[in-house]
Amino acid sequence: MSLAVVYSRALSGMNAPLVEVEAHLANGLPAFNIVGLPDTEVKESRDRVRAAIIQSGFDFPAKKITVNLAPADLPKESGRFDLPIALGILAASGQVAADKLPEYEFAGELALSGMLRPVRGALAMAWQGMQAGRAFVLPSENANQAAVMRDSTVYGADSLGQVTAHLNAVEPLAQTVYDADCKPSEYADLPDLRDVKGQHTARLALEIAAAGGHSLLMVGPPGTGKSMLAQRLPGIMPPLTDEELIEVWSLRSLLPNHRQVLNGSRPAQMPHHTSSPVAIVGGNSGPGEISLAHNGILFLDELPEFDRKVLEVLREPLETGEIHISRAAHKAVYPAKFQLVAAMNPCPCGYLGHPVKPCRCTPESIARYRGKISGPLLDRIDLTIEVPALSAEELVVQESGEASAEVRQRVEAARARQYQRQNKLNSALSVTELDNVAAVSKEAQKTLAGVLEKLALSARSFHRIMRVARTLADLNGDETVDKGHVLRAVGFRRAL
Repeated sequence: MSLAVVYSRALSGMNAPLVEVEAHLANGLPAFNIVGLPDTEVKESRDRVRAAIIQSGFDFPAKKITVNLAPADLPKESGRFDLPIALGILAASGQVAADKLPEYEFAGELALSGMLRPVRGALAMAWQGMQAGRAFVLPSENANQAAVMRDSTVYGADSLGQVTAHLNAVEPLAQTVYDADCKPSEYADLPDLRDVKGQHTARLALEIAAAGGHSLLMVGPPGTGKSMLAQRLPGIMPPLTDEELIEVWSLRSLLPNHRQVLNGSRPAQMPHHTSSPVAIVGGNSGPGEISLAHNGILFLDELPEFDRKVLEVLREPLETGEIHISRAAHKAVYPAKFQLVAAMNPCPCGYLGHPVKPCRCTPESIARYRGKISGPLLDRIDLTIEVPALSAEELVVQESGEASAEVRQRVEAARARQYQRQNKLNSALSVTELDNVAAVSKEAQKTLAGVLEKLALSARSFHRIMRVARTLADLNGDETVDKGHVLRAVGFRRAL
């Protein structure tokens, strides 16, 4: 046959659209052309494919070769199309059996020797291949990652020769099976909450944030333990479910450093305040920090020092749980269901209200410093607390608090109540759902009405107070939100 079709996948955000690699051999002067909107990396595959075919012991056809990557209007990038292009040429020239090609999808970068190198996006591609009912052939390193999807059929290969031997029924490839026992412990290397001395209010806020999935802002002088507390939040959160694990690993497989070891701990992204908007949001090159924090936490230290554009872009994903990136010829959607945890100083010098060190800031500079954070963004933060400086006596005498494992047990119990009641966390409740599940006592209703009138809170603030109060009730094992829960929730919405 002079025409062969091989299936592969492109990448567009988290989506992996199907690409049909059509290889056609015709008489005429020898030539090798690739069409179908390929970028430079794909065009360069001509030399890699030619060398890999020859080094694998096959004949490279001395004909006019045309490879079409369909659909033609979909951009194609990276070296993942090397393997399907090589197989298409070998099938069209009759050197590889083409009858089994429709059962598989292929992706992999070829070395000049014919060996296979891993590619990014393997999990996303294999997942969509599974939805299409086809098995996926990948480089061995990628196959070990993609096999986490237990219903998928994934084969790993080290070279082009192994793939052709499988298709020619000479030496079948062994299906790659995920070994759950080899997954590292979720909490082995995480810092423990026991290291934090004092700061009982902050520890409680951390527990509430973990139990209900709430966002948190900590305000306090330098050195009071804000960053230390944030780093211990993943240690008191439940482990990732199988579905969350696949989402997290799929996102990380899109990164250029896709060879990193994947584990079961919740993501904890901590970008520097000099990060650009593209680094936070993401772009054509892959997901940004807010998507890499999906199903985990995004910790922004020195919050007012971040660029205003970076902070304002957080507003939409905090509400919707996803980020839409639109460019002139590209549109991608990435999941971004993260918990925002932020820390800041009370003033530019950092010592406003410090018991020992005096503050040198003027009221104007303090107002300007706090004004860097917009009201709409602050309104979307559920918990805002002060983290005061501890005295020397408290540091020396204060005993360590509860360990992360003990707090995590209460968090898991509270989350279990939420999923049993509404099948989602309290932070994700809509206004209608909140009215149905947050059963408020009459005394609490009167208290809440008085607080709303006195503090002139917005409707969004009211609903966030109710979500936090519902989480406090769940931590206590109470079915009804009472006055104590409401007052404590109001206390966690300290205005800057």
